[in-house]
Order: sequence, then C-alpha cells, then structure tokens
Amino acid sequence: MQKLSFERHVGHSPERMLALAWDVQSYPDFVPNCLAMEITPEAGNENRCRARMHIQFGPISQAYTSLVTLDTNSSTVTAEALDGPFSHLVSVWKLIPEGAGTLVRFDIDFALRNPMLAAIAEPAFAAKQEEIIEAFVDEAGRRYARS
Repeated sequence: MQKLSFERHVGHSPERMLALAWDVQSYPDFVPNCLAMEITPEAGNENRCRARMHIQFGPISQAYTSLVTLDTNSSTVTAEALDGPFSHLVSVWKLIPEGAGTLVRFDIDFALRNPMLAAIAEPAFAAKQEEIIEAFVDEAGRRYARS
C-alpha cells in the first residue's frame, strides 16, 4: 500500500475549492488520464454519489467505481473505491482556510489487487497524483479567475 499526501496554497476560498473537488462530473475536462465519469446520485443523500471513473495510462484502460462523499462540516470530499483494479483506494480532498485563500490537501492511500501489476504500475500511479493536484490548482485558476 502507498500513502501519499500533497499540499498547495491557492488564492480561492475553501468553499470554492470544495465545490471544485465535489464536481466529479467535470473531472474528464481537466484531470489527467480521466476519460469519462458516470455519476449515480445516492437516493436520499445529496452529499453522496457513486462515480465510475474511466482512466487510461498509455495503452491500458481501466474503470472503477468509488463512493464519493461531500462533508461540508469538515470541508472534505472523500472517495473510496468499491471495485476495479484496486484492493484499496481512499482519497481525501481537505480544504483548510489559510490567509486569503485555502490550503488544499490531497491524501491518497492505495494498493493494486494484482501483485505483479502493482510492482510495475504503483510507482507510475503515485507519480500521476502530483499531476492531479496541479490540475485542480490550474482548474481553480480558470474557474475562479474573474471573481
């Protein structure tokens, strides 16, 4: 299992950054290697959905479903994989007020099911996480630049 943590400061409010993290439908527009998302809202809970993410790394395509939960009290968006190539995957976006902006913290804890694939793919997957937080920072700049 790999546990990674990334932090960036952005000049946007925690509320805006939380809205961006929760906007899983738009991930294919800016998240590297994300080809498509299929979102199924959870009945009776507007702060939870199932999100099937289709990803591609080079010639390898894969899809997996996560339970995604928005917690406005703790300013977090948590995704926990329910199927797919991961034996374990939990990611958490935590938005912390900091000065005139937000400290964006992205934690991910994951392991691939197949041990042989894990030896090859986990380091590459880990390296991609740095690109993901940068993509969120860049998208926030595009979305919120005028306001």
